[in-house]
Amino acid sequence: MYALVDCNNFYVSCERVFQPQLNGKPVVVLSNNDGCIISRSNEAKTLGIPMGAPEFQVRDLINQHDIRVFSSNYALYGDLSHRVMKILESYTPNVEVYSIDEAFLNFSGMTIPDLNMYGAEIQHRILKWLSIPIGIGFAPTKALSKVANKIAKKFPERTNGIYVIDTDEKRIKALKWTKIEDVWGVGFRLTKKMKAKNINTAYDFTLSHNETFIRKEMGVVGIRLKYELEGKSVLEMEEPKAKKNIAVTRSFEKDITDFNELKERVVTFASVCSEKLRKQNSCCNAVILYLRKDKFKTINGERYSFYRMQTLPFPSNTSFSISQTAIRMLKELYQEGTAYKKAGVIVSEIVSDSQRQFKLFDEENPKYQKIMEVMDAVQAKTGERKLRLASQDLKRTWKMKQNHLSNRYTTNFNELLEVKCK
Repeated sequence: MYALVDCNNFYVSCERVFQPQLNGKPVVVLSNNDGCIISRSNEAKTLGIPMGAPEFQVRDLINQHDIRVFSSNYALYGDLSHRVMKILESYTPNVEVYSIDEAFLNFSGMTIPDLNMYGAEIQHRILKWLSIPIGIGFAPTKALSKVANKIAKKFPERTNGIYVIDTDEKRIKALKWTKIEDVWGVGFRLTKKMKAKNINTAYDFTLSHNETFIRKEMGVVGIRLKYELEGKSVLEMEEPKAKKNIAVTRSFEKDITDFNELKERVVTFASVCSEKLRKQNSCCNAVILYLRKDKFKTINGERYSFYRMQTLPFPSNTSFSISQTAIRMLKELYQEGTAYKKAGVIVSEIVSDSQRQFKLFDEENPKYQKIMEVMDAVQAKTGERKLRLASQDLKRTWKMKQNHLSNRYTTNFNELLEVKCK
C-alpha cells in the first residue's frame, strides 16, 4: 500500500505557523520578485484570486478584501518541509520526497489494520508538532494514491483529509470522478489529444480499446500509468539522486547595464552553484553562463537570450574556479550599453567527488578546497554567507524585490519568534 501526503496550501500554512492571527483570513504568497501568486489560502480562493495571476492584476481585489500578502520565504518553507519529511520517516522508512510539500510513502511489509486511523495519527502529529495541515491518500499504487489524495482534499468535510482506495469499487468510482487533465503525468497538450479521442476521465484512460492510442502518444510511460490506474503497481519508489545539472538564475530588480554590477551577480550565482555541488559531494566539468535582455524591449525580432559554455580543465566544486570561468564567459558575452534583465550560471557534466578523474598537468590549487571548507563551516554555524569572494557585494544576496517578506523564524537567530511574558 502507498500513500501520498500533501501539505495544504503549504507556503500559506508556513506563514500561519508563526502568525496564528492569519488563520481564517485570506492570505497569498508571491513568487520571486513579488511577481505572481503561487500559494493561496482557501479564503483567498473563495474570493476569486486565481493561481499564477500577476500581483498587479489583482491588486484592487487584494486591497478591497484586505488580503494579506507575503513574499516567498524559501528559508522558512524549506526548513518546515524538512521537518515534515522527518516526521513521515518515523512512520515508514520508505519515503520519497516528491516536492517541497509532497511525499510518497510505501508501507510494503507492514501490517496496518486500519489505514484511516493510521492516516489520522500522521495527520494529528504533524498538525500538533508543526501546525501544518495535510491531506493523505492511500491506494495500492502511486498513481492511485495521487487520485485518493485529490479526493481527500476536495471533500474535507466527508473525508477529514484522508481517503483510502482499498477496493475495486472505490477505484473505479474514483477514476470516473477524476478528469483526464487531473491525471498524474497528463499535461495540457496531451489533454487536448485525449479529449479528441473521447478520453475524458481517468477511467476512460484505462479502457482497453484506448491502449494503442496511449502507447503511440505516451510510449511506455503511458502504459505504466495505465497499469497503475488499474491497480497494478509498476512505479517503484525513487531513491534521492545527485542532480545532473544545477542552475542558479534570477531576474534582476531593475535592468543592469554596468559590467561590474553584472559581474557581481554572476559571481554570486556561481558561488551558490559551487555550494550546492559540495553539499551533494559532487564536482562539475562544465559551466554555462546565461544572459537575457527584456524581450518586451527588443525590436524587430532582436535576439534577447545569450549562452556560453566552457569545459573546465579539471573537475571542480570551488567558488574560485567556477566563478573565474563564468567571468571569462561574461567578458565574451557582455555588450556595453546593453540592459540585461536576467542572468544565470548552470553547472553540468556532474560527477561524484570520489570518482573525478585527475589530470597529469592541469590541477586545481589545493588551497581552494581548504578555503571552501572554512567558508562552508562558517555558513553552517551562522546560517548566513558571512564569508564571500572579494568580487561579491557583502551587503546583498539576490537583490530581489521582497517587500512583504516575513521573518526566517527557524533558521536565523536574529529573527526568532519573540515571546513577551507579563
